[in-house]
Order: sequence, then structure tokens, then C-alpha cells
Amino acid sequence: MDIQTFRNYYDTYYEQLCCFLNFYTQDVAVIEDVIQEVFLKLWENKDCLEITYIKTYLFRAAKNRVLNHLRDEENRHQLLENWFNQQQEEKKYKDCFDIEALAKLVNQAVEQLPERCREIFYLSRKEELSYKQIAERLGISVKTVETQISIALKRIREILSTSAFAFLWLFIR
Repeated sequence: MDIQTFRNYYDTYYEQLCCFLNFYTQDVAVIEDVIQEVFLKLWENKDCLEITYIKTYLFRAAKNRVLNHLRDEENRHQLLENWFNQQQEEKKYKDCFDIEALAKLVNQAVEQLPERCREIFYLSRKEELSYKQIAERLGISVKTVETQISIALKRIREILSTSAFAFLWLFIR
């Protein structure tokens, strides 16, 4: 197929394809995009396509492309709707908790740690120092830092788990 033949196909079938695709969607931009894609693929594959009836090929290709577009658009809408619903659900659960009360409980749990353990925990979490940096600052081994952080987390979990009933009681009342 040469450029003149391609141009003739385009001029002959463009309007017909627009009217045909209007049965599937009234979105002019989508219709134009689909037709452009069909003609682009026709041109790109002109050397390997064996087309007996060009009109049948163009209409079938356009129909398939518009249906694929509509399917993909529906899937995209469904994904967005699912995402939105999930965000709403998460927000609903976040609203169930008093973040300030939880933060207060965590701070109380940290304050109950032994002094050295608390100091190491603060350096790790508040100042965001690495275990190596903490070890160098305090003149202790990295292993000691690891052990102290492990102890701190374990005790905080224990304190929070026993306080969780009290914490939940705040919301039931």
C-alpha cells in the first residue's frame, strides 16, 4: 500500500467510521482517537497485512478498539471506585480512634522504661539515629543498642496490651 492509497482509504472511510462508532459512544475525542489508532496500525503494518476487504477490516478494527476502550474505561472506573471505598473505610476506622489518647498511652509506656533503655529508645525513634550512631554516642556496643531497643519494644507492647482494655473503654463509654 502506498501513501496515496492510504490517503484514499482515510478520506473515504473516516466519516463513515465516525458515524459507526457513535453507536458505541458519543464521546467525539474517543471516536477520533480510536480511528487514528486504527489507521496508524494499518499504516504501520501495511507490509505484513493481507486485507481482502478494507472496509470490513477498518470497521471491525474500529469496533474492537472502541469496545476495548470502553471495557478499560469501565475497569478504570471500577478500580477508582474500589480505591475510593477503601479510603472511606480506612478513614472511618481512623475516626474511631483517639490518636491523642493513643499517643499519650505510648508516651506513658515509654516513660515506664528503665532510664538507659528509654534514652536509647529516644535516640533511635525521636532523633532517628542508627544503632551504630547510638553506640558511638553512648560508648556502648551496637549489640547492646539492639538488645535495649528489643527490650523497649517488648515492654511497650506489654504495657499497651494491658492498657488496651482501658484504651478501648474510653470509646465504649
